Amino acid sequence: MTPPVEPDDDGYTPRLIRSYTITSGRTATSVDLAMEATLRLQAGAEAPVLTPSAAQVLEVCDRRSVAEVSALTKMPIGVTRVLLGDLIEQGLIRIQATITEKTSTDERLELIERTLRGLRNY
Repeated sequence: MTPPVEPDDDGYTPRLIRSYTITSGRTATSVDLAMEATLRLQAGAEAPVLTPSAAQVLEVCDRRSVAEVSALTKMPIGVTRVLLGDLIEQGLIRIQATITEKTSTDERLELIERTLRGLRNY
């Protein structure tokens, strides 16, 4: 069944490929990837030949969360997580460090300052 055309989105086209086809039937990745995890491109990493979907994810993922990448690429979150996991394993992107219970006060302050800088620049 084809989803209806969204009237507010002139560039909307229904996906003609099933989600499980994009990920070769995989529904999980070996990388622990939270929806709010922020991603960064790896400097100097050379991309191998990527599938169109993986290339699309790689193009928009820098400085964005997993959820944002999913929304921007209009792919289901599960598909996005599998593709991002593949890109992480290939060394093309990395997960930006976030706070854990072992995070020092200095690391916490740096994260807060980085967040404030990002909000001010937005």
